[in-house]
Amino acid sequence: MHITFVGFGWEQLGLAQLSAIARSLGHSVGLAFSAGLFDDRYNLSLPFLAGIFREDDQVLREIVRQQPDVLVFSPLTSTYQWMLMIARRAKELCPGVTTVFGGVHVSAVPDRVVLRPEVDILCVGEGDQAFERILEMIRRRRREPQPNVWFRDEAGQVVRGGVFPFYQDLDALPMFDKTLWEDVISFKEMYFTMASRGCPYRCTYCFNDYAARQGTGAYVRFRSPDHVIRELAWAKQRYRPRLIEFEDDVFTLNRSWLKKLLERYRREIGLPFQCLTHPRCMDDETARMLKDAGCRYVQMGIQSLDDDYKREVLKRPETRLQVERSLKAMRHAGLDVKIDHMFALPGEPMAAQEAALEMYRRYPPYRMQTFWMNYFPGTSIVRHAQGLGLVSPDQCAVLEEGKMPDDYRNSGKLEDYRLRQRYLAWECLFKLLTILPDPLRRRVTINAVNWMPGWLLSMTSFTVDLISGLIKRNPDHWAYAGHYLRHMRRVLSEKVKEKMRS
Repeated sequence: MHITFVGFGWEQLGLAQLSAIARSLGHSVGLAFSAGLFDDRYNLSLPFLAGIFREDDQVLREIVRQQPDVLVFSPLTSTYQWMLMIARRAKELCPGVTTVFGGVHVSAVPDRVVLRPEVDILCVGEGDQAFERILEMIRRRRREPQPNVWFRDEAGQVVRGGVFPFYQDLDALPMFDKTLWEDVISFKEMYFTMASRGCPYRCTYCFNDYAARQGTGAYVRFRSPDHVIRELAWAKQRYRPRLIEFEDDVFTLNRSWLKKLLERYRREIGLPFQCLTHPRCMDDETARMLKDAGCRYVQMGIQSLDDDYKREVLKRPETRLQVERSLKAMRHAGLDVKIDHMFALPGEPMAAQEAALEMYRRYPPYRMQTFWMNYFPGTSIVRHAQGLGLVSPDQCAVLEEGKMPDDYRNSGKLEDYRLRQRYLAWECLFKLLTILPDPLRRRVTINAVNWMPGWLLSMTSFTVDLISGLIKRNPDHWAYAGHYLRHMRRVLSEKVKEKMRS
C-alpha cells in the first residue's frame, strides 16, 4: 500500500517514526506538506500574508498525485480543523482512501474525533504497535477491535479497542525516517531527535497530564546510548548539521544513562547540541557533563516563581531555591540558558512576576521564551480555569473541536484590558533583560515599560527577541528564518507557475 502523511508547519518526529514503521512493513510512503506561512500556529500570525501564502490546493494536488491508500494525520489542537478540511476534500478527490488520525489532540478527545465523517480510524495513545495493526486492517479491508484503535462499524457504532502497554524497548523500533522530510526541512542548520520518551512530571497544562494515563507500564523510557549514537552518526554523514537538538522532555533526567551517552557523543559525534532540562534535574555535575560533551544551549521551563501556586495548581514540585541552584550551575558551566515563562496563568498572584524579575535579574537568560496561557483539551488546568469562571462548559466544547477562538484560547486576548496591559508590560520587560547591560538590568522596574500602549509593548517584545536572536546567532532564530525564506520562495514560485499555466 501507499501511505501519505500530511504535515503542517515543521517536522513531526511522530510521523517520522510511523513512516519508518510503514517502510519496515514493505509499504511505500510520501508526504503532503504545508509550511503554514504566517499562520504557522507557533509564532507568526499575520492573516493578510497567510492568505497570500496559503497552500491548501497544493497539498491536495500532492495527495491526488500520490493516490494513497492511506492518509495519515497527527493534528495539534491548533491544526485539527485544517487537517479535517484536508481529509474531507481528499476523500472527495481520492475515493476509497482511508483516513487515520492520531496524536495529542485525538488522544485528548477521541470521543469527539471518532464521530467526524472525515475520520475513518483513530489511534488513541502511542501508535508504534497500533499503526501496524491499523495498516493490516486496511490491507485486509476488515476492521476488528485492536488496542489503541477506535473506529465506527458499519452500523455507525463506535468500536473502542483496549489499551497497549507503553512500548518499552525503544531500540527495537526502526530509527526515525528523516528522508520523509528531506524535501521540505533543511537538516543542515539543526537536526532534531529524541533519545527518550515520556516525562516524570504531570504539569497540568501539558499533554503528559493525560498521555501518561493512556497506557500501562513505565511511561519514561530511554533508547540505549548505542542506538542514539548510530542514528546521529548516520545523520552527521548524510546532513552535516551544525547543531543537534534533543527534544526529550527532560534530557537530564537519568544521570547514569546521560553520562554514558555523553561520553560517546563527545568522542564519536562531536557536534554542538542543545537540550531541555528541569530545575530538579540540573546541578553542577550535570551542567559540567553537558558542557564537556559540546552542549551550547539548555532550555528550562520555569513558568512561575510562586512556589505555592506551582505546587497546588501547576503540579510542578520544584522550589524557587531549586530553580536558582540550577540556573547558577548552568551559568558556572558556561551554558547558554533559554528560559520558558508563562503569563496569564489562571489564578496566579501578580506578585509571582516580581519574584521572577528578581530571579532573572540575577541570572539573566540567553533567551527569554514567553508563552501566554493556552487551554488545551484533556489537561487538568482547564478544570481549574472552569472553577474560576474563566472557561465555560460551552467554551470547552468549542476548544475540543479545535476552533480555538481568540477570546479565551489565548490569554493574550484577556477581556480585562488593565490585566492584559500589565502582562504585556511584564513580557516586554523580561525580553529586555536579555539585552540590557548588567548595571541597568539590576535597576530596571516595570515602570520603565508600563507607560507603553499594548501594541507598542507587543512590537517591542517581538523586535527585541528577533534582533537579539539574530545578533547572537541563536540557532532557533536562524533555522526558523531559513525555513520561512525557503518556503516563501517555493510557494511564490509554485503560484507563478500555476498562474502561467492558467
